[in-house]
Amino acid sequence: MATPARAVGGSGDHATLAAPGAIGLRKLANLIASYAPHDGPFRLRVPGTHAVRLSRITSEAAYATLGPILCVAAQGAKAVMLGREVVEYDPSHLLVFAVDLPVSSQVIRASQRDPYLGFILDLDPARVAELAARVYPRGIPKPPDSRGLYVGQTTDAIVEAVIRLLDLMARPDDAELLAPLVIDEILIRLLRSNIGTRVAQIGQPKSGVHRVAKAVSWIREHFAQPVTVEHMAAAVHMRASSFHQQFKAVTSMSPLQYQKVVRLHEARRLMLFQEMDANGACRRVGYLSPSQFSREYGRFFGNAPTKDIARLREEGFAPSGRNR
Repeated sequence: MATPARAVGGSGDHATLAAPGAIGLRKLANLIASYAPHDGPFRLRVPGTHAVRLSRITSEAAYATLGPILCVAAQGAKAVMLGREVVEYDPSHLLVFAVDLPVSSQVIRASQRDPYLGFILDLDPARVAELAARVYPRGIPKPPDSRGLYVGQTTDAIVEAVIRLLDLMARPDDAELLAPLVIDEILIRLLRSNIGTRVAQIGQPKSGVHRVAKAVSWIREHFAQPVTVEHMAAAVHMRASSFHQQFKAVTSMSPLQYQKVVRLHEARRLMLFQEMDANGACRRVGYLSPSQFSREYGRFFGNAPTKDIARLREEGFAPSGRNR
């Protein structure tokens, strides 16, 4: 496994702030636990918000496509793998997905007594862009890179804002009126954090992250079709060479590698949830050769398709799709 990446700062980001206090994290953990009474992800009353509880360390990676989202851990820790990159986040470090990314993840700190407890907020690129213009009225400083996945410092201010948002969930009338304001506060504090200039790229029409996000959406709509990098680049009005370079900088993989991962994720979902056989899934996701499909599936997931799905069903484990 690659060396895990920790919080990132660097040129253009605000200075790293103090880690959040234990009292705030405990209150946040208690609130998340109340909305996630057992293991799994739970959609909350306010659209675009989720609570997650996981009570054991996992040896098997869970696969999903996630983003754009903010992940805040109140207790425990997770590792997320994107290509060869590995990042860890915990109560001191939050995680941001700038675009849809096919990742694998593992819980690395959790127990029945002290489970992993996390909060997830879906990020609206248009709203992020609107608030970024207010946070950076003289123009958004150029970030040190255009990565699509990054770790930042969790602060007391962000924890307190998430607590207020979760407190509102118990009061429907208040939640409807006030939740959008608290979500804006979370986004503003995120934009002013040590990864603020990176977050600000989400939704910026001329940013590399925004262009790659458009390309990702296009690939996900056409993943089963035989396309070239030139075709993908043309779909988002970019030159093939710059498109390939920018895409890899954001997603840590080439456009064709991304397409392959999306195909494999979808094939697994079809076999696991729609009980499609391997040959049917192979054809549905665009593979012409069953042997190539089986070989690439086994290399990616660790087992041949039939064996992998049998194991997942036996364990009652469903890691594909957009699971949180």
